[in-house]
Amino acid sequence: MAAGTSVIRGTTTPTHGTTTAEHELAALQREHGGPLFALLLRLCDGDRQRAEDLAQETLVRAWQHPEALHADAFDSVRPWLLTVARRLAIDARRARQARPPEVGDAVPEDARVTADHAERAAAVLDVRQAVKTLTPEHRDVLVLVYFRGASVAEAAQTLGIPPGTVKSRAFYALRALRRVLPGYAADLH
Repeated sequence: MAAGTSVIRGTTTPTHGTTTAEHELAALQREHGGPLFALLLRLCDGDRQRAEDLAQETLVRAWQHPEALHADAFDSVRPWLLTVARRLAIDARRARQARPPEVGDAVPEDARVTADHAERAAAVLDVRQAVKTLTPEHRDVLVLVYFRGASVAEAAQTLGIPPGTVKSRAFYALRALRRVLPGYAADLH
């Protein structure tokens, strides 16, 4: 074959600075790009982006294997390109099925929403202010049981009161907090 001649349809290299391989690829794209993309679009269930990516990957494979393009065993490279494209699409589908489904930028409906740091800090201040409105007896029980993690028996021993009194004070303290903090009532159950 002549130095400036392409494999595809005997075109010649028209410009300076580009290689014969680049021109061959461009000619492949022009001649076979439409049918290649149509096949991939069907295999990708209409996902244009994925079909475009696979078409590009198919052409990269053609560039990496010029011996397939130069083979005299067949008249057209289209069957080879379509076979490579089909195999790439099958591999891509298998890869997608092997990993968890992709989610976009949208937050799933069942995702747990977490408050940011500023909201949490504001909530802490609200709770502190509300706890200050309680009687000292109720406040002491809440601090021991809910903030320091003491058991009812440990709180009773520390405060010198019966366990039943600890339970009733904790109940009435939480009820008072629910009235003062209506927006936090769900968090106090």
